[in-house]
Amino acid sequence: MHTAAGTQILTLTGLRFDASLGLLAHEKTAPQPIQVDAELNLGRQPLHPPDDDILHVLDYRKVRQIIIDECRAEHVNLLESLIGKLAARLMQLPGVLGVRVKIAKLEIFDDCEVAIRVETGQW
Repeated sequence: MHTAAGTQILTLTGLRFDASLGLLAHEKTAPQPIQVDAELNLGRQPLHPPDDDILHVLDYRKVRQIIIDECRAEHVNLLESLIGKLAARLMQLPGVLGVRVKIAKLEIFDDCEVAIRVETGQW
């Protein structure tokens, strides 16, 4: 019997918290608000899972906490360094084939949001 399947993408959008990030003097002394959006490619998954058990899927609560912990682990000067570290960590999660992640600094300019987006792995 052929089981129907589809590509499954886990997304977390608009996750906001404070992190110690930046080169400027005031950025080194106080955390600033950032926003993280993440997409995790979990590849082909059955449309009807064999059971309804959280142990057999990637728990999004765990993914959310990893994002927060990675971004708060230490002060990072460059957004590029932080997003690279975060993308690499998310790629290590079981079953993750690809990662798209965006980190935005929300209070750098009054007239725009500044963000970097990274895509790695399979899409």
